[in-house]
Amino acid sequence: MSQFFMNDKNHLVNEAIEGALYSTPFHNLSRLEVDADIRVVVRNDWDKSQVALISGGGSGHEPAHVGFVGKGMLTAAVCGDIFASPSVDAVLTAIIHVTGEAGCLLIVKNYTGDRLNFGLAAEKAKKLGYQVELVMVKDDISLPDNPQPRGIAGTALVHKVAGYAAEQGQSLSEVTRLANQAIEATQSIGLAFSSCHIPGEARDERVEAGHSELGMGIHGEPGVLTLKTQNSREIVAIVTKKLAEKLPADKKVALLLNNLGGFSALEMAVLTRDTLASPLGQQISHLVGPATLVSALDMKGFSLSTMVLDSQTETALQTPVEAFGWQPLVAVQPLTPQPGEKASTRPDFSPSDNQQVGQVVRSICETLVGLEGELNKLDAKVGDGDTGSTFAAGAGKILKQYQANKLPLNQPEQLLTLVGEELAVVMGGSSGVLMSILFTSAGQKLEQGEPLAQALQYGLARMKHYGGAQVGDRTMVDALEPAFNALAAGKDLAAVASAARAGADSTAEMKVAKAGRSSYLNQDSLNGVKDPGAYAVERVFAALQQA
Repeated sequence: MSQFFMNDKNHLVNEAIEGALYSTPFHNLSRLEVDADIRVVVRNDWDKSQVALISGGGSGHEPAHVGFVGKGMLTAAVCGDIFASPSVDAVLTAIIHVTGEAGCLLIVKNYTGDRLNFGLAAEKAKKLGYQVELVMVKDDISLPDNPQPRGIAGTALVHKVAGYAAEQGQSLSEVTRLANQAIEATQSIGLAFSSCHIPGEARDERVEAGHSELGMGIHGEPGVLTLKTQNSREIVAIVTKKLAEKLPADKKVALLLNNLGGFSALEMAVLTRDTLASPLGQQISHLVGPATLVSALDMKGFSLSTMVLDSQTETALQTPVEAFGWQPLVAVQPLTPQPGEKASTRPDFSPSDNQQVGQVVRSICETLVGLEGELNKLDAKVGDGDTGSTFAAGAGKILKQYQANKLPLNQPEQLLTLVGEELAVVMGGSSGVLMSILFTSAGQKLEQGEPLAQALQYGLARMKHYGGAQVGDRTMVDALEPAFNALAAGKDLAAVASAARAGADSTAEMKVAKAGRSSYLNQDSLNGVKDPGAYAVERVFAALQQA
């Protein structure tokens, strides 16, 4: 079974190129119309007056290399199949199409297929009378004993430096010299938690869960070392130390943070933070990324590239381009947090006594605390079994404050606001926030002179507004609303309790729950079972009637 979003593997690359051409904001790219097997993307604003820059390789590394074609970077990109070098004919076609008297520079990643195919195309072009030079990017330092270091994400930095030189009208020899200088100044190292998923093939699962592989190649080639960790700081300490060992200690560098395809933006932000916090961070003056520049399909991993800076290189990296895959150079600046104060709406009050109000508070709290086990059992049938514990936690906190004479019992508006604050902290989850909204909003209305019943109605309306539940959705609202309406109509506590009980009873007959965890259950699980929140409301008003 395919785990790759595509229509037909044989047309995947062609269709992806077409999508990329549609999406470029500069509208400056075209594909050469030759045949389906020759995939060359070129600048459609090119006039051959400057040195042409051509790069390319296997597809699967997007946005490389099509994403780097445009003013200030590449003139053309030659795309092969997934992880396969483009043919000699494709490279030669690109050279002939874009090269004028100024000549052409090929920028090639150091892989056998690319070296051979681009190299042969260069020789054929020379035989036809074109001036062609070739440079080889070999920035991977993860395999120190490899006589042929691989070209990986640092290639994008080389594209940028060479592209700047070509755009300034430099000669082929000078562009080539600066490209080679950029290559020597660039080093990269990568790490992955897992290999990539190649279209039509099973994923290579050689990396054990919880492990990571240092130096995994951008085609899934084995790396140099398996680490028994996926901890960000441990990993960053290892890779940055290896980079720092290759750098002159007195030089500032630009750092490219490259997503190999499978890391989230959140993870890349952590990578950025940890890298800048490492000893290497002292040498980093500029950033490129974090972003996906040279990917490995969906490989869950990253690479870090450093380029030693001088004034010319820094200018080259800073100059804007019209290539959609490039990320602007950002100067690193120290973080300067703004001073702030923690927002709090906790009321400033003095404890006060009111025997009648105190009796109501004690009755409600003791009822809910006593119902903990019963409500949990009821909730276990239609929810996650914690309604009783949640209500008991909130009620227990208020009860302790009552017993310690710490409540403003004679200032009802302050009392409701305080209860709202406490429930939001103690109860947790959505139920605590919902009850907090009810009491906080009701307290506001009391402060404005509204009677208690109308204030409670208002608080319920706000709870419904933010929570989304209405009467008939099988929640505590089914008991609260009729009870509050009866209270607002001036009815006695017996009638109010009766209204709450009728509302709670109605939830047992509802076939569908439209809010809360019960909404995930089928009709058979709900039949004959009252909603736990509505039942709690029923029992509270019953207790108040008897108090």
